[in-house]
Amino acid sequence: MSESFVIEAEPRTDLGKGASRRLRREGKVPGVIYGTGKEPASISLQHNELAHQLENEAFFSHILTVKVGKKEEQAILKDLQRHPSKPVILHVDLQRVSAKEKIRVQVPLHFLNEESSPGVKAGGLVSHHITEVEVSCLPGDLPEYIEVDLGALELEGNVHLSDISVPSGTELVELSHGEGHDQSVISIHLPRGAHEEEEEEAEAAEAAAAAPAAGESEGEEG
Repeated sequence: MSESFVIEAEPRTDLGKGASRRLRREGKVPGVIYGTGKEPASISLQHNELAHQLENEAFFSHILTVKVGKKEEQAILKDLQRHPSKPVILHVDLQRVSAKEKIRVQVPLHFLNEESSPGVKAGGLVSHHITEVEVSCLPGDLPEYIEVDLGALELEGNVHLSDISVPSGTELVELSHGEGHDQSVISIHLPRGAHEEEEEEAEAAEAAAAAPAAGESEGEEG
């Protein structure tokens, strides 16, 4: 992972809904950091700084350095609460990580060679069924994203979870649930109505081919 993210946080002892509202009025986001056998700690972050970092897709799938005073901890973004109608972050949950303990993180999929795939060149439309996957791995093996190459995907073709190549030390959580969880990730199909048009054209061609034969038979009978 080439990116690095540092979160400046402050400890908070004034808890409750009223305290959280006061923090938000001051341009701060209440949050909590927990995990690795340590007690959860209530923290606050600068809203604008956090909002700026959240604009980077990589922020969601990286190990973050959280500075609380002079203390630094490694963590991942576990949950984020936003206002339903305003561009406001209401609360953030950070989970501490240990180099020796596996973590589960949602990682985005990056699709390659979509426009140049045989299926698209043949007139097919691409349907994205899944755009991110949950992976399980040690913090040091966490990928920023996973690539899905569509360079050989034909018309009416599908890519399933089991077709995705994941980095060494990383596994897809969904596949660990067993049979029936090999979900479709992306597919290429003809546009709606194209199959009907093909069938109509085929029927018209068959009718045209049969017409002369029928005429010849009528001529012989006369």
